[in-house]
Amino acid sequence: MTELWGARAERAQRELDEKFWNEDIEMYNIRTPCPDGACNTIFHYWWMAHAVETLTDGWNRTGAAVYRERLASLYRGLLRRNGGAWPNNLYDDMEWMAIGWLRAFLATGEESYKAAALELWEDIKTGWNDHVGGGIAWQKTQLDYKNTPANAPAAILAARLYAAFGDEDDLAWAKRIYDWVKRTLVDPSTGFVWDGANRLGDGKIDKDWKFTYCQGVFIGAAVELYRLTGDAAYLEDAARTWRAAVAELAEHRTSLFPAEGKGDGGLFKGILVRYAGELALTAGDGLDIAGVVAANAASLWDNAVDGEGALFGERWDARTSGEVELSTQLSGIILLETMSVLEAAGRIRQAEGA
Repeated sequence: MTELWGARAERAQRELDEKFWNEDIEMYNIRTPCPDGACNTIFHYWWMAHAVETLTDGWNRTGAAVYRERLASLYRGLLRRNGGAWPNNLYDDMEWMAIGWLRAFLATGEESYKAAALELWEDIKTGWNDHVGGGIAWQKTQLDYKNTPANAPAAILAARLYAAFGDEDDLAWAKRIYDWVKRTLVDPSTGFVWDGANRLGDGKIDKDWKFTYCQGVFIGAAVELYRLTGDAAYLEDAARTWRAAVAELAEHRTSLFPAEGKGDGGLFKGILVRYAGELALTAGDGLDIAGVVAANAASLWDNAVDGEGALFGERWDARTSGEVELSTQLSGIILLETMSVLEAAGRIRQAEGA
């Protein structure tokens, strides 16, 4: 079978570069079109972290110098825009940036990327406190609000740091954070992952906030810990949450995941798909992850803005027109790159690749 999805991922990556890259600031514009960079009124730090990962996806798939060069440019632009250091006020944002630069380091060997990840990790660990029984705070100005977005990615990061460098303390952090999320924010009856606790200072859990994002990062943390420990309980947790995510969030007839808005929400589905892909590579075919991901990818491609699989909106089941945000474009590329990885691993059947 020809690598259909790899070719499609490459087409979308080229469109990202052509339509969003801004050489003047060495970052991506936050939407397209964006004449003279006028749209860049907000610094979307965590969107750019996912751009780091997306470029790393392209490098891992092709080894093409253009991805390595763009990573170097984005590193300079982001560091300059963030004032010469990597930390910011939001723990979840920093976690995504650290995950991105750690992946970029492991792909390219560039030591400055490793240093960025480690600098961020030291700052991230300061967010742990005893409010809500533990966990890392969402932001430095609200230390008693804990959520899945600030904790499950931290567990992923800690696990990957341990895998890369062998510091036992990092493995302990990964387990500690994961255990807090499972104990506090995972529905014990279904495995569905809630968003957060004590947002309003009332101790309540936001059970009505049902996001693909939260399911994805918990799955990712469970998969990483299973790979490190061989403990099947982690894999069972991941599989259970995947089944709950599909049952609760996917359209039952088509298996398509929902639109969750523009802005930050535009990235959520891509995060679920990325870590679902990791589960598919680890757990085998019994969960039909590849089939669900393939259904979403086929719909995304058929509904691309220009009809050629290039620009992607918040919906993966309807054609988009007008401005396209960087968040939704990255989410679509993550889906295509995940399909490419599954395709290369032989997890996509011919019928799914059509």
